[in-house]
Amino acid sequence: MDKLKKEDIPQEVFDLYDYYAHNKLDRRTFMEKLSAYAVGGITLATLMSTMMPDYITTATVQPDDERLQSSDYVLYNSPKGGGEIRGLLSKPSGSGKFPGIVVVHENRGLNPYIEDVGRRCAVAGFISIAPDALWPLGGYPGNDDEGREMQRKRDRDSMLEDFIAAYHYLKNHPDCDGNVGVVGFCFGGWISNMMAVKIPDLGAAVPFYGGQPSAEEAAQIKAPLLVQYAELDERVNAGWEEYEKALKANNVEYTMHMYPDVNHGFHNNTTPRYDEAAAQLAWDRTVAFFKEKLK
Repeated sequence: MDKLKKEDIPQEVFDLYDYYAHNKLDRRTFMEKLSAYAVGGITLATLMSTMMPDYITTATVQPDDERLQSSDYVLYNSPKGGGEIRGLLSKPSGSGKFPGIVVVHENRGLNPYIEDVGRRCAVAGFISIAPDALWPLGGYPGNDDEGREMQRKRDRDSMLEDFIAAYHYLKNHPDCDGNVGVVGFCFGGWISNMMAVKIPDLGAAVPFYGGQPSAEEAAQIKAPLLVQYAELDERVNAGWEEYEKALKANNVEYTMHMYPDVNHGFHNNTTPRYDEAAAQLAWDRTVAFFKEKLK
């Protein structure tokens, strides 16, 4: 089925998708509202096909990439969270110990996009783990709609403990040098912020368009932050002013980048919200930040 070009999609459609992707609209209501934009030869089916993620053609690093030593699933224990958790552990080629990165998924479990990000981290020279917070419920089900429904059944503080446990798993891994950071997207951005709150020796945190901690929580942050926002993401950006005040008041090291004219999810190359230039710049900054801070 043909897909629309990004520039042919009204901003209102991106806003509708954002509501849908964050459980503010069910699929039926989303389709009903989307149908209003099926005009001028554009069908509802084309709109739906365009907005849904494409996991088939978008992977940038294959599991057997020669730049990887390995990329395999592992199990680790999260006693304060969901118990046994599965994650994708990706190691760079080469010998010796590597700094580590925990990669935190959005609100739909460990889908192929986040697995790809985990492998991108390994290609950049880090050992990474990308946990699946849906594992206690059976794991990512193969599509994002079901994944969102499953993730809503879990307590977010319990999931936070799963990612904190992943940090400790990676920090103590024989191939890790003990310096570990976190990068996360959307829900994972909130988790990244909260891991900086909860883990005193976290090496660095890079939240992409993530919800912010309270001022009291922000006062506990010791890790340097690289905060990445999308200009059109008014919902998440609304919390930045107060967060920045708290970071400044507590002398937390941070850098914030606001990427102009892009939507929430601009780093995710599987949907039309993706913005190649902003995503590449944000990722280059992420890798450089981790290389500087995880020493």
